[in-house]
Amino acid sequence: MNRFIRIILTIISLSCSVMAQERTDSVFPVDGEEDLTVSILTCDPGPDVYELCGHSAIRIRSEKMDSVWNYGIFDFTSPNFIYRFCKGETDYMVYGYQFDRFMPAYVRRGSRVTEQVLSLTQEEARNLRKMLQTESLPENRVYRYNYVRDNCATRPWKRITQATDREIALPDTLYFPTFRSEMRYFHRNYPWYQFGIDLVLGSGLDYPLAKDEDTFAPPVLETKIAQGKIGTESLVSQTNVIFPGYYDATLPPTPWYLTPMAVGVVMLIISLGTMFAYMFKKKLWKWWISLYFLVAGIAGCVVTFLVFFSDHEATSPNVLILWLNPFQLLIGIGIWFRSWRNVVKEMAIFNIAVSLILSILLITHVASQVVNPAVWPMLSCSLFLCIPIILSSQTKPFKPINSSTHKLK
Repeated sequence: MNRFIRIILTIISLSCSVMAQERTDSVFPVDGEEDLTVSILTCDPGPDVYELCGHSAIRIRSEKMDSVWNYGIFDFTSPNFIYRFCKGETDYMVYGYQFDRFMPAYVRRGSRVTEQVLSLTQEEARNLRKMLQTESLPENRVYRYNYVRDNCATRPWKRITQATDREIALPDTLYFPTFRSEMRYFHRNYPWYQFGIDLVLGSGLDYPLAKDEDTFAPPVLETKIAQGKIGTESLVSQTNVIFPGYYDATLPPTPWYLTPMAVGVVMLIISLGTMFAYMFKKKLWKWWISLYFLVAGIAGCVVTFLVFFSDHEATSPNVLILWLNPFQLLIGIGIWFRSWRNVVKEMAIFNIAVSLILSILLITHVASQVVNPAVWPMLSCSLFLCIPIILSSQTKPFKPINSSTHKLK
């Protein structure tokens, strides 16, 4: 059960790295005359799914203190955490703590940590520090996390821009056209994770991004900050590699034969075999029909919950609900019971119609949603499995005429 919960959480959580750091309510009091240095810390992606987009934090230091302000903290022990997380009520927190407590997690996982010192005036630095102190107070520290609009990268950057009256300009270049394309880049070695994301997150991830919307991923924000301007000077005055890390701390690519596409092709071959087995030998492979539609129905329960009840970004609209919905369980269960024959037949007819309609909507781009390539062979399975279901339901047993009750006239 715990493993299932972890899988669901990793599918719908597109968070930056959430660190289990020892927390403190200290606001790091500093002499008002002491010079402050403000920098953005960027931690490269790590091997776990919640580390794939990296992490950002603000560092403020002086001769007497060295602090990190982290917007990636959540409390797993809070009441109804799992339900609220699935529903999209993702309450994260900002905490300030000593810099030496920030680094160990990234050294252990081997991710590079880079510091970009910002060209802020002392007044701007103190404005930022005061803002962070106020926001980290117990009554203010909780915020509603959004994995593409309000996360561990976008919120620190917003606070920095709010702390200065000077104009901060980042380059106009968009490194990715949509949220989904950016996610696919950072999840490229984790095809099953991305497959889950593509199933449960709809067309809200596929609209063309506006300027700076691609900075929700910390490495992209780091790249743009390096080319940014504040007033008439460079935004970054100095770049330091605090920990060089490994070349790539993420896992190696998944072998092609274990990818969702490979599994989808195998499923399609078995489904074609199921159809031909009935058409030529009148054998109905109920075990495969039941397994396929049970899995589709369970996935449909997750998709339906996210579409109608979740506040997560982009879970609705999702056209895949036409295919993945709880009604698929009727076939998965009903295929074993003769009394369910009519229900199963009607669902099979419905599935064929829906499969064709959904394919047309996606191919013609009437539906703006981009689907994972592995969806196509898996969706085709529904079509080819429903054909033998319908054919088998048409067969009626032969009933001989009872000569004792029927007389020739």
